[in-house]
Amino acid sequence: MTQMSDDNRRIIEEFRANGGAVGGPFGGAPVVLLTTTGARTGRKRVNPLVALIDDGTLYVFASKAGAPTNPDWYHNLLAHPEVEVEFGDARCAAAATPVTAVPSGTGSSLPGWRNNPASPSTRRPPSG
Repeated sequence: MTQMSDDNRRIIEEFRANGGAVGGPFGGAPVVLLTTTGARTGRKRVNPLVALIDDGTLYVFASKAGAPTNPDWYHNLLAHPEVEVEFGDARCAAAATPVTAVPSGTGSSLPGWRNNPASPSTRRPPSG
């Protein structure tokens, strides 16, 4: 396994063991588990993500920590927009809708982004 998949596995286990609460760099942040279907493989993939909840809508951002490319889960949800979201103790099915325009200031309100060094990428991450 890669370091990222090991880290994600630990976060997923902690999330499920603690009703959605996690510690470390994501402590206090609204973390969700997003289950997508692999675009090529058709296999289910679970990814922990920091979310923004605004007026009853949940947003996740395909930032990939500032990398110049989108994360795999973003390509998966474009191919298969039917997803499962876990938030706290709740689990529900949803349909992902990519959003290309995010209100200004939205990203700065996400925990962790304030402390993230300037991204080496000028790519604007999609959200949905």
